[in-house]
Amino acid sequence: MGMSLDAELLDRWKTLAGPDAHAVGEDLVRRYREPHRRYHTVEHLAAMLAVIDDLAADAADLDAVRYAAFFHDAVYAMDGTDNEEASARLAESTLPALGLDAATVAEVARLVRLTGGHHPDPADRNGAVLCDADLAILAADESGYAAYTAAVRAEYAHVPDDLFRSGRAAVLAALAEGPALFRTPTARARFEAPARANLAAEIASLTGR
Repeated sequence: MGMSLDAELLDRWKTLAGPDAHAVGEDLVRRYREPHRRYHTVEHLAAMLAVIDDLAADAADLDAVRYAAFFHDAVYAMDGTDNEEASARLAESTLPALGLDAATVAEVARLVRLTGGHHPDPADRNGAVLCDADLAILAADESGYAAYTAAVRAEYAHVPDDLFRSGRAAVLAALAEGPALFRTPTARARFEAPARANLAAEIASLTGR
């Protein structure tokens, strides 16, 4: 029998942060296991880390990107509009005690905040890798994308259907209007075309156009 996903994530965390950081890793995994989550889960975190592995050569500071992945959805309140900010503050309050220098802590927090809009500067290599990993789900195959959209809808079950449809369509349209969804050459070549097709189909289904 293979290692559980939680154990795999803890192993990855300890490889990154050191064995003394075990308790912090357990707390992070617990957060991604919160019962109200349907998409922003341990599976999402593991998928992000796998894409970051694939894009590793594009990052300027790979460890900072991996720390940011672990923290980027650490705080996920369904009624929260500042989840990224709260997650960044958690990183700022947690990481110094693990021995990270101030510059690295600041970079991790900056990257976490960046996932609120996914608009890294063209020269931001770390931001490009993190945002590309966070958005890679948009390029999923038909069944994977259907599962993703169903999970997102389940997280927002408290929102009436008409409000959800208009809000979701606006978010997707804002993503789609940029010249490119993905910033690294590897992700653009692999993900851009299928992600564009998925976005167009979902927007059409939400808006009836």
